Amino acid sequence: MRKILVVVDIQNDFVDGALGTPEAQAIIDNAAQKIKNFDGDIFVTYDTHFENYMDTLEGKKLPVPHCIKGTGGWQLNSKIADALNGKKYKEVQKLTFGSVDLPKLIKNSIGDDKAEITLIGLCTDICVVSNALLLKANLLDSEIYVDASCCAGVTPDTHNAALDTMRCCQINII
Repeated sequence: MRKILVVVDIQNDFVDGALGTPEAQAIIDNAAQKIKNFDGDIFVTYDTHFENYMDTLEGKKLPVPHCIKGTGGWQLNSKIADALNGKKYKEVQKLTFGSVDLPKLIKNSIGDDKAEITLIGLCTDICVVSNALLLKANLLDSEIYVDASCCAGVTPDTHNAALDTMRCCQINII
């Protein structure tokens, strides 16, 4: 069984930047430790927007420019980048909450093997849940896990609601 870790959007703008929260800051050490101790394939997603963000549908519904490619806010949190230092990982830029490419990339990585896929990151209630559900729908023979101690939502209530939703969809919460 192949072990996969998906690090979802632990970028500066979600930690202590434009959309940062104390809850996001609080999970950084746990997430960095999880990455350092992980032995398997790692995929790192980047929420990726451009200068025209405010003209996009997402920009109209969430009028806070964030994760503009090439800016400091788009970069990974420094503790997460340090944890990844020396590890081989695949970067996945995504233009919306869930990456339709991520399941394909993982499938290509594992071939005919089954996988145990663990997600960590931000935000539990938007991008983590979106990617977890896409992986569950596309990799039917793989167990999907979300490590709640390495995730934070927009609020604690929406974080917990997303965890409940994922449990209902047979995603394992640890």
